[in-house]
Amino acid sequence: MHKSRKGGYDGKGVFVMKNSSDIENAPDVPAVLEKLISFEKEISVIVARNENGETRSFPVVDMSFNQEANLVEYLFSPSSITPELENEATSLALRIANELSLIGILAVEMFVTKDKKLLINEIAPRPHNSGHQTIEGNITSQYEQMLRAITNLPLGETTITKPAVMVNILGEKGYEGSAIYSGLEDILKKDGVHVHLYGKKITKPFRKMGHVTVTSNTLAEAIEKANYIKNTLKVIA
Repeated sequence: MHKSRKGGYDGKGVFVMKNSSDIENAPDVPAVLEKLISFEKEISVIVARNENGETRSFPVVDMSFNQEANLVEYLFSPSSITPELENEATSLALRIANELSLIGILAVEMFVTKDKKLLINEIAPRPHNSGHQTIEGNITSQYEQMLRAITNLPLGETTITKPAVMVNILGEKGYEGSAIYSGLEDILKKDGVHVHLYGKKITKPFRKMGHVTVTSNTLAEAIEKANYIKNTLKVIA
């Protein structure tokens, strides 16, 4: 995998090489060459730590990526991984937080390889895209937890209250300019739909313009509504 010096974030500046001849089409910029990992899925776990050293973890979530833009499109809570693998992922994330003497929250993204091994892909010491569902789907949100951590208050309970799917709202391909949210009223007619727009006035192809979290009694129901939202809500110009 090829990353430009200023790229590699949210899919920008990433170039995948499947064979040696692909290097001819790679951008001519300083880069880091990484091995392409064959993985089964990508997961994320968010942990918190305060000054007293108290730690808490949020339940692991699964992520699904937009293959063209190489960024998160869906997030599923709870994860479908085994309890044993979830415990391992959580232990890894907490170990990182403790080793860094973190005060705040930390998102740790991991690959689950096809032989059920965990490889850490990214860490982010801040509220993260993979924790947005906690606003409606967990007892404590990632934002409240961050404030508790940095003010050295007791950390909040992180249990899932309802299955949730988060859908990133991305700018439609082929549109650039003042953002228009087509289908917004239609999706708001559905129960359990929570829309978060980021106030960005200009849309571009695949730009993150907001997210929608769907909560439901079952994950299958939430996924069905999330697919409807993905097909209905379009950010155009």
